[in-house]
Amino acid sequence: MTRSEEKAAFERDGYVLVENLLTAEETAILQQHADKGRDVRVMPDADGRASKLDLWMDVRGDVFGAVARQARIVERVRALLGEDVYHWHSKVMMKEPRVGGAWEWHQDYGYWYTDGCLYPRMLSCMVALDPATKANGCLQVIPGSHLLGRLEHGKSGGQSAIDPQRIEAVLERLPRVYAEMPAGSALFFHGNTLHSSGPNTSDVPRRAFICCYNAWSNRPYGGKGHGKPQVLELAAPEAILAFAAAAK
Repeated sequence: MTRSEEKAAFERDGYVLVENLLTAEETAILQQHADKGRDVRVMPDADGRASKLDLWMDVRGDVFGAVARQARIVERVRALLGEDVYHWHSKVMMKEPRVGGAWEWHQDYGYWYTDGCLYPRMLSCMVALDPATKANGCLQVIPGSHLLGRLEHGKSGGQSAIDPQRIEAVLERLPRVYAEMPAGSALFFHGNTLHSSGPNTSDVPRRAFICCYNAWSNRPYGGKGHGKPQVLELAAPEAILAFAAAAK
């Protein structure tokens, strides 16, 4: 898919899938670091099952920072949003085998809105660290749902979520897509794209690294927000491998 085709898909569907964004060697390095979180939170779903989340605002000087500053990601984000961007936050999401919980239907801008961003000119890049399948709780998206605008969010378990009746009405009009993808692939999705994921009922983990960006023109008012609005210095293409080599 060309960059112009990616942009067309993003504008139409609210997301675009890029397979093999990272090499197998780079993905293996991230797998080794995925479980070394500094501030892991447990986020229960509506049924009390829990997924683990490690979230940070700064661009870390580690292997994940090397990913968040990769040109193959940042330049795509700039092209999809049509302007320069800065790092909003990054996170590693971990669904352990058999016990990892679901993520309820939501929009990221549903709660980023409260951070003072006036527009949903925000985007997430989710990199699969393990093969993502229905069985291990891959992401589910609703194509075209970003055009619904921001929806009201309440609470479901320990998560922000949209009223199930509204989701049911949306799914009567728009399809549900299971974003199954190989490890190393990435899904770029709009801040208003409705997404969720099921529990991990398999015997293998489902881990993902997500780096999120905000359009430079959409910097929040009132000193709010997540990451500091700073120009992103792109990392070298080999930075992920170099970080692993230096750590040996």
